[in-house]
Amino acid sequence: MPSLSDPIISIKGLGKKTSDRLNQLGIHSLEHLVFHLPRRYQDKTSITPLSRANVNDEILIELTIDRIEVVPSRQRQLLCYLSDNQNHRILLRFFHFTQYQKQALIRGETIQCFGEIKIGRQGLEMHHPEYRVISQNQKPLLESTLSPIYPLCSGISQNKMKQWVNYSLEVLQISQLDDYFEKITQQSMPSLKSSLMLLHHPEKNEDLSKIESFKHISQQRLIIEELATHQLNLLKTKKARKSKKTNAFKIQDSLSNKLLGSLDFDLTNSQSRCIKEINEDLSSSEPMLRLLQGDVGSGKTIVAVFALIQAVENNYQAVIMAPTEILARQHLQNFTDYLKPLNIQIAYLSGSQNPQERRGHLDFIESGEAKVVVGTHALFQESVNFENLSLVIIDEQHKFGVHQRLSLSKKANKTPHQLVMTATPIPRSLTMSAYADLDTSVIDELPLGRQAVETVALSNSRRDELIEKIKKISDEGRQIYWVCTLIEESEVLRAESAEKTFNYLTDNLKDLTVVMIHGKRTKSEKEMIMRDFEKGKINLLVATTVIEVGVNVPNASLMIVENSERLGLAQLHQLRGRVGRGSEKSICVLMYQSPLSANAKERLDILRQSNDGFMIAQKDLELRGPGEILGTQQTGIASMKIANIVRDAYLLKEAGYYSSKMLEASEDSQNAMIRRWIDDEKTHYFDA
Repeated sequence: MPSLSDPIISIKGLGKKTSDRLNQLGIHSLEHLVFHLPRRYQDKTSITPLSRANVNDEILIELTIDRIEVVPSRQRQLLCYLSDNQNHRILLRFFHFTQYQKQALIRGETIQCFGEIKIGRQGLEMHHPEYRVISQNQKPLLESTLSPIYPLCSGISQNKMKQWVNYSLEVLQISQLDDYFEKITQQSMPSLKSSLMLLHHPEKNEDLSKIESFKHISQQRLIIEELATHQLNLLKTKKARKSKKTNAFKIQDSLSNKLLGSLDFDLTNSQSRCIKEINEDLSSSEPMLRLLQGDVGSGKTIVAVFALIQAVENNYQAVIMAPTEILARQHLQNFTDYLKPLNIQIAYLSGSQNPQERRGHLDFIESGEAKVVVGTHALFQESVNFENLSLVIIDEQHKFGVHQRLSLSKKANKTPHQLVMTATPIPRSLTMSAYADLDTSVIDELPLGRQAVETVALSNSRRDELIEKIKKISDEGRQIYWVCTLIEESEVLRAESAEKTFNYLTDNLKDLTVVMIHGKRTKSEKEMIMRDFEKGKINLLVATTVIEVGVNVPNASLMIVENSERLGLAQLHQLRGRVGRGSEKSICVLMYQSPLSANAKERLDILRQSNDGFMIAQKDLELRGPGEILGTQQTGIASMKIANIVRDAYLLKEAGYYSSKMLEASEDSQNAMIRRWIDDEKTHYFDA
């Protein structure tokens, strides 16, 4: 007996070549065909008289063939003239035709045609309609339900796709499905089977406007189950992690009070609240997995410092992992500044260290003398051994692969506490979906004295005006970033390269120290340049987006971004966050290439009007979708079968309720839902 789990190649007549093509659409089994829903529908449920035909309507007609002719022109055309018994007429026009078609269209035969009504010189026309000569016993086009139109790929016809989907629906009808979702909704929603059957073949009286807007009850039922199942998968991971035991920290105030006394600023209420939430987790024997998020410049680093101090006070080691050497060096500098008065030893690991320096730091870590370790991907290597690692802090976690996070956690004797930080505010809908297994702390206020960065948009053609602005800012003793979106010349993108911009600026700013940094420079070169910039030795830094995250130079007060229309909202907001970190008024100039698309204009307008990172992140989600924002694909959120995080955000609360109910289901029912909605390779993404 056929099963929904059968591969598509099991369908009679479907070969390897076609199977490979369907795989491109994510269709590997009969179940995938069942969930391959139509993108729109055609109405062939009734025959429309020509007297009621309107231009641009798609309709089904049944008429008599009056005559056919082939028009000799640059491109030969086959014309077929039809009429009804009231002498209403329409012309069928075929720009491509075969001899077989020409022979089959015979005067006096009855033909059914489906297509869009157009207007031509002689009246109504249809171009290349779907047709059947029913007086020759061809199967009529008339259908009992609306006809689905499916998304296709090259080499797959609509008729073949319908045939395969209908076969999979027949298998669905005879299959025993675990429909636990129907049980927990107490049958207040349609069943899985009836929802799928309706969406593939809706009755004529179904509200198509609701289906088109994804508000039909059958769609909502599937969407909620899919959203809830993704949350269930994460909650199961969270539950499994919480069942493990870790080192419970005894929260102490000695070093914390010393640190507070050494700071030249006061913590915000948000920072204090987040520190308290983290300490509560650290004092538990259940491993912490907490997401710390806040806007650019909100002060996440100092919150992380208070967390690692608790590890030190309890005689454990803490590690801080960053995705780039620039950011890791920045952390090393910041943590050293904060921890030096407390006499806490810090080790550093990166790929660019020489063997001798690296060996010294490895010994320092293994002996346990280094209570705090800062590093990059180099921390994952087998040669790195900790004496008693108990706290892992991951910065910009979406830039790391899951296996990397796992390998770091496994270096601890017990499952370590984890604090995950992101400098990119995450919209609530994504937090509820992609990060449902994390507890969340949000820093939702900026430190006192911070001024909002003024943002202006300027055409690339006015770049010369910026030279005087740069001179003025530099004369006042402040520094400038000039960000280029590309490293090399590209005619396709018409964007200025960093080299060309660098030459232009050095030619026009001979009295200033102008230096260029980009990904092609060596690690040591980049580190040296950033150190010189931090020390004020460089007036103007020409950079690629390598400086997007983590660079902290309070004296920099002007940010110029070339070709800003090419970057996403969140990335532009991150770049803007590199200025405005001191007490001086700061400006961000977004240069653009005219003419701007409507989408690009909207993005630049949003940035000009707001400095609210959470609002900007929400707009970015709406404009670009979750795939771009989540970065490294760590969840199936961006490629759900039916649900869409942006469109269906209003259903997330309901999905959250049902996901908690799903946790009460048997293991078999839970696994059935997870297999149904989440591809195998995506079910273990959050085990780290």
